[in-house]
Amino acid sequence: MRKHAADAETVVGLHYLPDGLEVMVRNGPSEGGAALPSAGQGLLGLRERVELLGGRLEAGPVDGGFLVRALIPVAGAA
Repeated sequence: MRKHAADAETVVGLHYLPDGLEVMVRNGPSEGGAALPSAGQGLLGLRERVELLGGRLEAGPVDGGFLVRALIPVAGAA
């Protein structure tokens, strides 16, 4: 989120669930400003890595900010 919303309030959550691990990063609205350079593959790369572990990734705009949420199964969970 630092790259695209440097001035936005950000919340990071890590939750242990019965069937795995949830990682959540959410930022609020940003005033803009100078963005760092990007190859445009960040979310695609994250999604590929999460799916390689058998998980799923959700990402998109929420209430003027942005949410990235990954659910990753953990061996032996449940």
